[in-house]
Order: sequence, then C-alpha cells, then structure tokens
Amino acid sequence: MAKLSQDDLLAQFEEMTLIELSEFVKAFEDKFDVTAAAAVAVAAPGAPGAPAEAAEEQDEFDVILEGAGDKKIQVIKVVRELTSLGLKEAKDLVDGTPKPVLEKVAKEAAEKAAESLKAAGASVTVK
Repeated sequence: MAKLSQDDLLAQFEEMTLIELSEFVKAFEDKFDVTAAAAVAVAAPGAPGAPAEAAEEQDEFDVILEGAGDKKIQVIKVVRELTSLGLKEAKDLVDGTPKPVLEKVAKEAAEKAAESLKAAGASVTVK
C-alpha cells in the first residue's frame, strides 16, 4: 500500500461528514490506544507561557509622586515642566499625592523625570 501524504489525508478528511469523522476518531483511538483529549492537554501548557512574556523587560513606566517634601513650590514648577498642566492642575496634583505625574513613558524619560522631581525635594516612585 502506498503511503499517503499529509495533504492526501487532509483531502480525504475534508470529504468526510462529521459523523464519519467522529467514527474515524473513535476507531483511531481504539486502534492506537490513545484519546483525542490528549491533544487538548497538549494545548493547555501554552497558557502558562503568558506570564513568562509578562516577565520580559518592561518598556513603559509610570512616575508616581509620593510626596512634595519641604519645597512644594519647586515641585509644582517641575511638574509643570514635565507635563502640560497649568498652575492650578499642577498644584492639585502635588497636593493630592500619591498621584502619577507621567504614565507609560520610556525608561529614560521616567528616570530623568524622577531625578528632576527628587532634585526639587519630592519623593518619587517609578513603576
């Protein structure tokens, strides 16, 4: 008997009805002592891979102002420089700490902003 290629087998399966295909699967399971559920179990380990992708290096950071410190006016000025906020909005942000100053920025920008805020006397967290 000639060996069938994968394409030949798929062509044969395409011509089968669902009932015929179901009967074939049952016969295949009986003949080779396997179950079709094993194919589902093989697919399941793919799901734990998602947290591994999340463990990759983070490329977006948030700069969070934890407190203004003693030099509140200097911190407000720096917040205004880093953002497009007006004086009132910047003051409200500084007064309502902890609040994010910048969100989803590159690592370099986040570090630079954190250094500027710390130099003005604020306490900052980069996440």
